[in-house]
Amino acid sequence: MKKMALALFAILALTQVNAQEKWTSLFDGTTTNGWHSYGEKAAGVAWKITEGTITLDPTAKTNGKGGGDLVTNESFNDFHLQLEWKVSKNGNSGILFFVQDEPKKYDYTFYTGPEFQVLDNDGHPDAKIISHRAGNLYDLIVGNEGHVKPYGEWNKVDVISSKGVLELKMNDITVIKTHLGDDSWKELIRRSKFGKGDMPDFGKVFSGHIALQDHGNEVSYRNIKIQKL
Repeated sequence: MKKMALALFAILALTQVNAQEKWTSLFDGTTTNGWHSYGEKAAGVAWKITEGTITLDPTAKTNGKGGGDLVTNESFNDFHLQLEWKVSKNGNSGILFFVQDEPKKYDYTFYTGPEFQVLDNDGHPDAKIISHRAGNLYDLIVGNEGHVKPYGEWNKVDVISSKGVLELKMNDITVIKTHLGDDSWKELIRRSKFGKGDMPDFGKVFSGHIALQDHGNEVSYRNIKIQKL
């Protein structure tokens, strides 16, 4: 029995190690290596790093420049993205995925990439629109309410795209689960602001870059990691 217990413990320990090894850090906590502002070669100076956190400081911009959406250098197919965010009072930001990093073709990351909304639900006016609240798939799907912490507190997010299914979690609770590319998905886009004609490639490619949105408000991110599925 003792040998069996030891063997079982060894298997469980190995399984845990293997699970941890699948994660790849996208943010080393000290630099912006692996990231760049959309349309630029490096991260804008308004993206500042302190104590393992990357924060958009809008006051560090000069004539509106120095920020921009922060985009991963690497593109991803099926993946499990996990991170934490904390927004300022009345703040607005977002976590975009499937972004096509082609600034000469697309003016903004949101022309191609869907967005997991980051928002101060109690203070930002966008929260009055039900599909624009934190935890929603912005302007597409309203998520389950009641799982978002207020401004100034950390929220944990999981974005899982696997075999045509998209799952979004807020603080370990699934708030949205939907299929990608089917007729229902196309109808969601058609009825949204993204289906109005000037964004014909929005939500059509299910691989791409991750982006952290510069919406002009202070926002912080940390513990950014990903698994390729």
